[in-house]
Formats: sequence, C-alpha cells, structure tokens
Amino acid sequence: MSEPLNSGTDSHSYSTLKALKKKHLGASVSALQRLAEQLKLEAGVERIKVSQAAAELQQYCMQNACKEALLVGVPARSNPFREPRSCALL
Repeated sequence: MSEPLNSGTDSHSYSTLKALKKKHLGASVSALQRLAEQLKLEAGVERIKVSQAAAELQQYCMQNACKEALLVGVPARSNPFREPRSCALL
C-alpha cells in the first residue's frame, strides 16, 4: 500500500481540491448557460442570402455616393483637417 506523501495536510488539500472542483464546475455551468443564451439570440436573427445583401449594399452605395466625402471631396473652408493658417503679424 502507498502512504500519502504529506499526511498532515491531506484533509486540508482534499477539501481544497473538492472546493476547487465545485467552483470550476459552477463556473463551467455558468459559461454553458451564457453560451446557450447567446446561441438562442443568434438563432433568432433573421438571415438573408449573401447575394441579396450585396445587392442592397451596392444600391445603398450608389444612392449615397453624392454625400460621400471620399468620392466628392470636402470643401476647403469646411475641411477640419486642412493646414492651419499662420498669423500674418508674426
């Protein structure tokens, strides 16, 4: 028969190990519950075909191209990124 390596702390280490297992089990149950809730939410999301989404995105881009600053440019006076003017007095 093999004897415990550290017989003085066996009951303490056993109870600690038992508590850790219980804590881990509780944490994993909690994680699984969160995962189940997330999957339920994702299952309820309405899905559309990629071809339909691409067509709608293309249509949106064409309708709003006239408002897109990268396509039409920004008026010089209202450009917040223009170089600041230097003072004429200095």
